[in-house]
Amino acid sequence: MTDVTSRPHQLPQVPFGSDGETWQQILESQGLSNGHAAPVSGPIGDPQAMYPVEPGLETRAFELPASGLSDAKRRKALSSMELYLADRRDHMLGYQVTQDMNGYPTDLSRFMENHLNNIGDPFQSGGYKPNTKIAERAVLDYYAALWNAQWPHDPRVPESYWGYMLSMGSTEGNMYALWNARDYLSGKALIESTEPTTFGALRYVQAAPHIDNPNAFHPVAFFSEDTHYSFAKAVRVLNVDTFHAAGEALYPGRCPLTDADGRPLKEWPTEVPSRRGPSGNSADGPGEIDIDALETLVKFFAGNGHPIMISLNYGSTFKGAHDDVRRVCERLLPIFEENGLLERPVQYGKDPKTGEAKIDLRRGFWIHVDGALGAGYGPFMRMAYEDPRFGWTPEVDLPEFDFGLTLSSEDDNQIDMVASIAMSGHKWPGAPWPCGIYMTKVKYQLMPPSQPQYIGSPDTTFAGSRNGFSPLVIWDHLARHSYQDQVNLIRHAQDLSIYLENRLRQLERKHRVKLWPARTRGALTVRFRRPSDKLVDKWSLSTEDVFMVPKKPETRRRYAHIFLMASTTREKIDAFLAELERECADQLLPAVEALPTLAAEAPVELADGVLSLAAVPGPGRGFQ
Repeated sequence: MTDVTSRPHQLPQVPFGSDGETWQQILESQGLSNGHAAPVSGPIGDPQAMYPVEPGLETRAFELPASGLSDAKRRKALSSMELYLADRRDHMLGYQVTQDMNGYPTDLSRFMENHLNNIGDPFQSGGYKPNTKIAERAVLDYYAALWNAQWPHDPRVPESYWGYMLSMGSTEGNMYALWNARDYLSGKALIESTEPTTFGALRYVQAAPHIDNPNAFHPVAFFSEDTHYSFAKAVRVLNVDTFHAAGEALYPGRCPLTDADGRPLKEWPTEVPSRRGPSGNSADGPGEIDIDALETLVKFFAGNGHPIMISLNYGSTFKGAHDDVRRVCERLLPIFEENGLLERPVQYGKDPKTGEAKIDLRRGFWIHVDGALGAGYGPFMRMAYEDPRFGWTPEVDLPEFDFGLTLSSEDDNQIDMVASIAMSGHKWPGAPWPCGIYMTKVKYQLMPPSQPQYIGSPDTTFAGSRNGFSPLVIWDHLARHSYQDQVNLIRHAQDLSIYLENRLRQLERKHRVKLWPARTRGALTVRFRRPSDKLVDKWSLSTEDVFMVPKKPETRRRYAHIFLMASTTREKIDAFLAELERECADQLLPAVEALPTLAAEAPVELADGVLSLAAVPGPGRGFQ
């Protein structure tokens, strides 16, 4: 092995750490490189010059030399971080995370002396006893009740819920949902070893190919162009075909969708279109999935024998839109029924003792709800809309989205439509770090790929080791707030979103500038024209470029948005609006006559054959 630190003359001698010594000098002072090869590699450049630096923070202060830092320097660095985070917290507007932790860091700091690890299934204690699974189960039961699931969890009851708290946000939940759906729909089964005491002896078994239908175990995924990018990432990681990938590979030139003029599309779109707005495409639409387009696509693939996996949004990333889950289900249930997807036999082997075929009756569809933001507050908005005792009637009745959504089939059987839900706890109600919830039903669970004796519990979760602090944080919030308190929190956020939209329209009229303010009814976010880079950075705004007309760069609009979370105050909104108004008054935004494009915008060059999709936060959302 070549040790570059043994040749210090070949490395740049740059300062490292707050004392100004070079890396080599630090190693020599510690006796690690004094005439002999050092056991570590040295820097090939100056980290302070190579890494981005945020105002108020110095890279040098946080560099970690071999000697460590003195207590004074360590405290100074941490103090600068505290001030930086406080300033960023006071100017955070663009992302759907709650900034007010309601005293969590101090009230729950007593638990920081423990390593809390909820490894393994939340409903089995396991071998690692310093866990908070009792709080985790209480949180899961709380949301199972909100989401109209059958609770408490009972592994003997197929309709009972099962779930766990995520160590990541809904990205992990979406990933787990897609994994579960992929295996369930593709006819995989997990068979235990004949030796019940043998751990780790499970093996995947794929169902035998269907004699009459070669696509019987080839599921196809559908999600809209307003879906969070994590889902597009998940289909690639898990090697799941989207309808675009399957369409281009198996059915080229046969896309059943048409364009705005009624002409058949020559190519399969990468994602299900969202509802169109006044411009005729989805760029200025509300952000909800186009149910007509989804129905057309699902009918095509179900008619060709494919199982169907659909992800719907409940509080989409940029527009905060809520897909109408009930209407989607009502439109798709007849298609599922017509194509034998309500119940189908899956044969995955024979019983070694009786020789009889092992058959599992399963559905051929899976509907997942990505409720990263909306699943946390949606139930309380629906409560308030339906019950005047809460003292507030929201502007819109949010769509039904949970496990209570059932429909009648042609033979009057009650069909529960939603198979899984994911939620991000750091968005709503709020947590100091990413966390969330994944929930499904016992009847959809597949056995885990292994049974590790090491942890004393089935590893039914995605992460293995899981954050044991998150259940305490979410439990503490729920313990502090009644249902009425929760309604009051979402009312505050909704009122602020309406206030912000109205103020932006006032600025438009006053300064004769186009800010394009827009808000989807019932959403917590307001979108508008992207201000200067200075304001984007200062207020941590999320931004997105959209094309009002596909393939025409001159129609590009640059948007920003603000999320009105429970922790956002009117004072913070007014402070931002005052700075935005100064930009309007100073003509940093173009006058009305300069529309529809920004004068400073350069055309976006696209390669031949590449389509620009509206409401896409960056290239590469769909996969070729």
